[in-house]
Amino acid sequence: MPASPVASKFLSGNGGEVGDALFIDAIPVHFVGVLAMKTDRLMAFTDAVLAIVITIMVLDLHVPATGSWQEIKPVVPLLVAYALAFINIGIFWTNHHHMLATASRVNGRALWANLFLLYWLSLMPFVIRWIGLAGFTPQPVAAYGAVTVMAAFGYIWLERELILAEGTESRIRAVVGSRKKEWVSFSLYGLGIPAAFISPWIAVALYIAVSLTWVVPDRRFERWHNLQQSEAHPKAS
Repeated sequence: MPASPVASKFLSGNGGEVGDALFIDAIPVHFVGVLAMKTDRLMAFTDAVLAIVITIMVLDLHVPATGSWQEIKPVVPLLVAYALAFINIGIFWTNHHHMLATASRVNGRALWANLFLLYWLSLMPFVIRWIGLAGFTPQPVAAYGAVTVMAAFGYIWLERELILAEGTESRIRAVVGSRKKEWVSFSLYGLGIPAAFISPWIAVALYIAVSLTWVVPDRRFERWHNLQQSEAHPKAS
């Protein structure tokens, strides 16, 4: 059976090859007689964990007793670290949501990859609290980089497992192509760790640079869903 026109457009645009495939939107999906795991429960579990992580970060914020600048000034590093961590968690969440909404099935390895990703994201409150207490000094800033680089690795691992679970008909493979953006981000996060010992602000600049490249939801997945909608509801000529 020929591949979906939507997949053909993405694979040709991302350097992939189109094989015989059937793209099925319904969940659950049958592949070679096996009932595929649903993606909605994994999305719901991830949403719950990340909501708890953000709540813990908020509870760690120290509220000044007065309105004077002298009371607020010691909290500034924690507020900056909180903002950066909140944005990063939001980036992981939005792209995770787009990826899982595109996936047609989940297997056991993908579940473990997702847990690995969530483990490192759950350490965000720890590292931003450390930055809040110690300021933007090498060790806590490098620790923040270590957490983000491992979370980025977890995201890449999850992406890979979802692609393998879908096989040659993988929707995600059709969308992400060579995954250069993911690997560049991973490398910049990793570069921030040694950079923190040269200057913590160089590391922070690298972390912000990565965030800026992802702050807009991944347009690769948005284009996929737009093409799906246009294919399902073609305009009348």
